[in-house]
Amino acid sequence: MTKSKESIERKRRNTITTILCLAGIIVNLLFCKICEVSGLPLYLDTIGTIAASVMGGTLPGVIVGFFTNILKSFSDSSALYYGVINVMIALAASQLSKKGFFRSPPKILIAVLILTFIGGGLGTLIPWFMDGISFESESLSAVLYNTGIFNKEAAQLTANLVMDFADKLISVIIVLVMMKLIPENVQKLFSFTGWLQTPLSTEESAAAKKTQFRIMSLRTKILIVLSASLAAVSIAATGISIHLYRNALIKDHTKLAESTAKIAASLIDPDKVDDYLSQGESAEGYSDTMKLLKELRNSSFDIQYVYVYKILPDGCHVVFDVDTDETKGSAVGSVESFDEDFAPYIDDLLEGKEIEPIISDDSYGWLLTIYCPVYDSRGNCVCYAAADVSMDQIGSIERSFTVEMLSLFLGFFILIFVLIRWLIEYHIILPVNSIAMSTGTFAYDTEKARENSIERIHELNIHTGDEVENLYHAIAKTSDDSMRYVADVQKKTEELAQMQNALIMVLADIVESRDKNTGAHVRKTAAYTEIILEEMKKKGYYEDMLTDKFISDVVNSAPLHDVGKIQVPDAILNKPGRLTDEEFEIMKQHTIAGQDIISQAIDLVPNSGYLTEARNLTAYHHEKWDGSGYPYGISGEEIPLSARVMAVADVFDALVSRRSYKQPMPYEKAIQIIRDGAGKHFDPLIVDAFVSADEAVRKVEKEFSELSDEKGWFDHKKAHK
Repeated sequence: MTKSKESIERKRRNTITTILCLAGIIVNLLFCKICEVSGLPLYLDTIGTIAASVMGGTLPGVIVGFFTNILKSFSDSSALYYGVINVMIALAASQLSKKGFFRSPPKILIAVLILTFIGGGLGTLIPWFMDGISFESESLSAVLYNTGIFNKEAAQLTANLVMDFADKLISVIIVLVMMKLIPENVQKLFSFTGWLQTPLSTEESAAAKKTQFRIMSLRTKILIVLSASLAAVSIAATGISIHLYRNALIKDHTKLAESTAKIAASLIDPDKVDDYLSQGESAEGYSDTMKLLKELRNSSFDIQYVYVYKILPDGCHVVFDVDTDETKGSAVGSVESFDEDFAPYIDDLLEGKEIEPIISDDSYGWLLTIYCPVYDSRGNCVCYAAADVSMDQIGSIERSFTVEMLSLFLGFFILIFVLIRWLIEYHIILPVNSIAMSTGTFAYDTEKARENSIERIHELNIHTGDEVENLYHAIAKTSDDSMRYVADVQKKTEELAQMQNALIMVLADIVESRDKNTGAHVRKTAAYTEIILEEMKKKGYYEDMLTDKFISDVVNSAPLHDVGKIQVPDAILNKPGRLTDEEFEIMKQHTIAGQDIISQAIDLVPNSGYLTEARNLTAYHHEKWDGSGYPYGISGEEIPLSARVMAVADVFDALVSRRSYKQPMPYEKAIQIIRDGAGKHFDPLIVDAFVSADEAVRKVEKEFSELSDEKGWFDHKKAHK
């Protein structure tokens, strides 16, 4: 695929995915609006999320889920904090789809239950932590609670699960109907993969993702670093936000308490404070002032207490103490002891100085207190007007804000995690593993295998546009260069092998030219040896030994089996008649002579397998299965396999060939002699293989017989003229 086509394909894929995401968001918002307008006690705001996850994959589903709640938050700010639920539903739906949970009714029900526990379960916990437990009197939660079976928590959780089950069941059914109506080939277009190479098959992709590693995969390492980084950033950002928000709340409440205390101070007639303390509620103007202070206290929900104290060495003398719904104010003139938190400020209070805000936690609760001095006409501090703001309220707001922030960051965390995981998968992991798989299975044994291996690498067509692509091109070039080098080496190896075989045949011809009786004996025995070995392999005889290399070594070295005859005198080697016992003993020495010659060659070329078999052939091809052969008299499988095969080929050729001292034996009679020798002269399995290859043996015997006649190599009459 050219770069222009790749670019067009990438744009087409991105356009389709964008359309899918936009459609999913629109479907979510549309069905949510329908429920809102119709008054249905459902949301149906995850239909598009589930559809995008099932048809497009995890990333499109998460995008739809997250941005649906972002858009909903413009009209309902709380929707922003529920985005994490929609995102988790996207994750669950994509995994359930991959495992086939949307294909059969039982599995569909399980999928609905899983989505319900995410939507209804987490959807209950978030408001618990944000606002506490509350429900309307006519809601299902209230009905369940009023039965007396459930407490508030269980009632709300059960009600939410029931309602969310209906919500998710309807949502899944709508998604399944949509998938039924949309053609399958169109649905495949929605699948968002992001290949930056030739796509792998399902099996290849699975194998690429499950590559074994010594310690840990690159994917896992990157995701761990990514997760740790995102978590650290999220925690830091959340912590900083909470800290700043808490400080802002305290500042706002401090300002509220300060303004309340100042207003309270302005309502007090400082010149009448002593009268209030001595006369109590009957003092002139006391009731009116108390009424104003009550109104001030009730002016804000955040103000917990409003009171006026005259600070004296023996304690706080109550001038005014406004009642609350939960606590009755102290009586005028009563004395309150100093709280421990005020100990550092007692001297300043006695001197009528201003003090900084005090946060205390005592029997009255966790409070933020502001003291404002009240001065008389002479400039003396006659009392302090105080306002307490409950820190419990601040804590509640802080907890709610914390949950909101965590929900928001978690949703964003999942979105970023899924996006980066997708990028890692298609930009790094799959390309690198594809390269590893293609190079790891590289085959060198045949030219066709090498060509296929090179083709597999080039077919990957990795175009990530980064270091991975550079690595791919470098490996592809190295593979091409290596294969050219291997081809050159193999060509030269083949030339050397041909030269080696030619030299073997030259050496065999030198020996053969001295022996006027043998004719084409070395060539024929080599041909018979190959036939026997191939037939044995076909029959499964000696499977552990009959490798391709062994057969090649034996066949190539077979012409050397009589190389020792080069040391036998011509008079004995070419004697037309029967040899005497003394002459035969000399003739038998050709096996040991051949063994010595090949051993000297092995010393020069120690790692040549064919020379090892050549030595076995020369030394042992006259040994017999029953141990009556020469030169060592060994028997059975003590005799090397190559020599046992040559024994059959050698004797058979001697029987059917013309000699200066005999006529050729008929083929059938020679075969019968070979059969009769099984278990005595020959290995029975080798005889069986030889006899079974009758057609191939006849063909070789006929070809060499005709060739011999044409050349006149064995013209008996000419030999005796």
